[in-house]
Amino acid sequence: MKALQIFEPAMCCDTGLCGPSLDPELFRISTVLSTLKKQGLNFERYNLSNAPQEFVNNQVVNKFIMQSGVDELPLTLLDGQIIKTKAYPTNQEICLWLELPEHSLDGVIRLKPKYCNK
Repeated sequence: MKALQIFEPAMCCDTGLCGPSLDPELFRISTVLSTLKKQGLNFERYNLSNAPQEFVNNQVVNKFIMQSGVDELPLTLLDGQIIKTKAYPTNQEICLWLELPEHSLDGVIRLKPKYCNK
């Protein structure tokens, strides 16, 4: 099974869905993660504020940040290799990379967001 990981910039909570306004891209990626986990797929998301040790422990991510800086985040890895920087992967890219049917993530944006209480 392929492993997809996203390393994100620092945010106030693990999803970034806090505060008075909702970032549609963070909402989309949160719903995609939830959908993939329900399907039993391996997809991890790390926020620099909430999981800094993941950034330190992952040699690929650590080297990338030392060379390019945190302004290049989010960073997406597939099986430990960098496949996308500066933007979250699209639903279509995720389906392609994880070898899912193209329609696997259709409609995930319609889910209601879960806000944290910060």
